[in-house]
Amino acid sequence: MMDLSRCPGLYCGRFPLPDGNWSSCTACPRGFRANASSICDTCNDNPTLYDWLYLGFMVLFPLICHWFAIDSTPQFRGSFNKEALILHLTALVEVSLAAIITLLLVDPVGSYQIRSCRVDKLQDWYTVFYNPNPHYEYTLHCTQEAVFPLYTMVFIFYLLNIIILTSIRPLIAKFFIAKGAARTVYFGLYLFPILALIHLICGGLIYYSFAYITIVLSVVSMATHFAFKLNQSVEFLLMSTITDLRNCLILLGHWALHAYGLVVITQPHVNPLLILLLVPTPALFYILTSRFTDPNHLHSD
Repeated sequence: MMDLSRCPGLYCGRFPLPDGNWSSCTACPRGFRANASSICDTCNDNPTLYDWLYLGFMVLFPLICHWFAIDSTPQFRGSFNKEALILHLTALVEVSLAAIITLLLVDPVGSYQIRSCRVDKLQDWYTVFYNPNPHYEYTLHCTQEAVFPLYTMVFIFYLLNIIILTSIRPLIAKFFIAKGAARTVYFGLYLFPILALIHLICGGLIYYSFAYITIVLSVVSMATHFAFKLNQSVEFLLMSTITDLRNCLILLGHWALHAYGLVVITQPHVNPLLILLLVPTPALFYILTSRFTDPNHLHSD
C-alpha cells in the first residue's frame, strides 16, 4: 500500500488505478479535481447563478458583435430594411444553435444540465502557473481544467459558431441578400479565433469582471450612438428615439445589457426590480446634458 500523503501544490492529486493501487501525484483527469486530501474527486457541483450569467455573457457578446458588424456594413448602415432584419435574425439563430448544441455536448451529454467544478479563486483558471517544484529538483506537471467545464465549453461554443456560420449564412446570402452579406461572414471568421485567443489568455479575468465589462460597454456604446446624431438638442434626441423604430430598438438593447450587468453585480443582495429603475439613467443623463457638450454651442474668444 503506497503512502497517500498529501501531494505538493494546489492541483496535484491521486486517482485509483485498475490494479487497486493509487497513482502518483499528477494532474487529475478531466472532470475531476483534487480535494483537500489530494484525492481526485468527481466534479458533481451544479453551476451557480453567477456561472450561468457568465455563460450567458459569453453567448451574448458574439451575438452583439455580429449585430454590430451587420449594422456597420455599408449596404445596411443606418437602415432597418428587410435584408438587414434577415441577417440580424440569422445571427441570432446561429448563436442560439451553437449555445444549445454546446449544452447538449457537455457532460452529462444530451442534457441541458451541467456537471461542474466549483470556482474558488482566480488561480483556478490558470493552473499552468501553479505546477509545484518539490525541493527545486523537478516539476510536477498538474495543469488541468480546475473550473471544468467553464473553460473548454467556451471553445466548443466558438468552434460550433464557425461551423454553423459557414453552413447557414452563405445560403441565406445566396437566396435572400443581394450583396453585403459576405462581409459579415468574413467578420465572423475573424471574430471567433480572436475571441478564442482572448479567452485562452484572459478567461479567468473575464469571469470575475464580465459584469463591469457589460456595464462599461453598454454605456460607451449608448453614448456613441447618441453622439453620431447631428442634432444634439434634447427635443431631437428624445423624439428620434421614440419615433424611429431602429433607434428605439438600439436603445432598448443597450438598456437590456446595462440591466444584465447591474443584476450580476448586485445579486443576490438587491431586488432586481429596484435595479431596473437605474437602467435608463445613462441615456437620460446624456440627453439632458447634451446641450452642454454640443460643439455648435462652443465659442472661442
